[in-house]
Amino acid sequence: MSKLQNVNTTDIEDAIRLGCRTMCNVFNADDNNVPFFSSRVLPEARLCFSPMHSESHVPGRHLNALLNAEDAIRIELDERCIDNHANAAFLAYGGPVALPINRDEVGGPRVNFTPHNCREGFHALYPLVRFRYSERAREIAEASIRAISKYWSPVTGWDYDVLEGELGLGVHRSTFVVGLGRSIGPLVKYYRATGYGAALDLAIVLKEKALDYFNEDGDYNRETFGAHTHSTTCVMSSLAQLAELTSDALLMGRVKAFYDNGLREICDPLGWVIENSGDEAPADRGEINNSGDILETALILGRWGYTGYYDDAERILRCHILPSQLRDVSFIHDPPNPDGDDGKRDVADRHLGAFGFPAPYGHRPIGMEYVSFNMDIVGGGVGSLCEAYRAVANSDEAGHRINLLFDHETPSVKIESPYTHPALRVRVKRAGPLWVRIPSWMDASRISIQGATEAPRQTNGYLYVARPPLNRPITFEFPLVEREIVLHHRSRQIRVRLRGDEVSAMENFGADLTFFDPYE
Repeated sequence: MSKLQNVNTTDIEDAIRLGCRTMCNVFNADDNNVPFFSSRVLPEARLCFSPMHSESHVPGRHLNALLNAEDAIRIELDERCIDNHANAAFLAYGGPVALPINRDEVGGPRVNFTPHNCREGFHALYPLVRFRYSERAREIAEASIRAISKYWSPVTGWDYDVLEGELGLGVHRSTFVVGLGRSIGPLVKYYRATGYGAALDLAIVLKEKALDYFNEDGDYNRETFGAHTHSTTCVMSSLAQLAELTSDALLMGRVKAFYDNGLREICDPLGWVIENSGDEAPADRGEINNSGDILETALILGRWGYTGYYDDAERILRCHILPSQLRDVSFIHDPPNPDGDDGKRDVADRHLGAFGFPAPYGHRPIGMEYVSFNMDIVGGGVGSLCEAYRAVANSDEAGHRINLLFDHETPSVKIESPYTHPALRVRVKRAGPLWVRIPSWMDASRISIQGATEAPRQTNGYLYVARPPLNRPITFEFPLVEREIVLHHRSRQIRVRLRGDEVSAMENFGADLTFFDPYE
């Protein structure tokens, strides 16, 4: 098999557009266009129904991503795609109680309730309310908040006697972090969209419970958190969202403590996170949802004033999330399909733009017999890219702030990235001070600046220009410093050569489907 190398992009908007295409190609024609959940591309390619996650999980990931992409980059979406996802979400909420419940099989009754999916349920409903003004989604969301308050207690947990005994549901047991704790983030988003106080109230109740896990020291305890690491990272990012909304410094301190300490047990400096922290889990298998949660948390910490975390955000984007998007599907082949199963049709094309379970070095972790891109992960990756796109540059009463060094343009500024141009160039289009973040690997005294009418001031990780000229570029010329780091994984050390905040070479141990030039 030929290796894939250097087929990634440095364009956030382009990656979002390609991911949106993927999310509009995942519907099962044999199941009334309910989206597929499971996928494999090797050794045999196919898309599959999940009895735990298809209608109760995938629509939330995708609607959150698609409708945020529409808002962030003004992409035009096929409304049939939105309708299909919305109908699947409404299907999940059509059971005996306003909770996201999955069918056991295609065409079967809704019987499987996984509290893990409450997050995705709210992630489906809030964007339909915010961006499509859906009264049906609003009614379901608010009924679901009431149902959770009725059937769940922070002291005793879920009322299994009612849910299982009276309502006849099969309820999946899990830790709080793997279960309902994941819902904090979308509840915050629902409150931001609607001002519905009960959503914020439930988020605060869940936050108080989460503080039993996210302690002052920032420890990671696999037994109490649960081995599903995406749940840990998404609760972390959820708590950051709530802390930012409510200006809760104590809570943000807990987030920062975990980010700086416990998180390091399951991730590496490039933002790769092991998919499962269990002892027997594959050592190099990651999950892009997790990396996206770290990215989003880093962006929030950066906005909070810890500007060094923008370094992490840029490195995670350039070194892992963007390279891991599937952009060459030539190795994927449709399997025999004598019965015309929709899950075996056009599998390669339907995976173009997907995110999945990569190693730091490529799509196929060493030791894995199969390669998969579960379709929910596309939504997780694209949703995080939307947050990154919004964070590249922003303008407020303090001026125009350049946080990430990507090509980008807003009504106020235009940025030419030093990664795609000879130097960083910024053109201010509206009057106001300019702030340009200095990467931590760059000595500010070595930056050559042309076009500014005054010497910039260095402050809190930025170069500050009090009176930048209007509609004339300022050039910041500096080398993309090369350095070498070692990623310490469970079963191997991975040598990496960086150029600025992007990978120029990485050790791949002879793996197939790699992202970068080999480290030599």
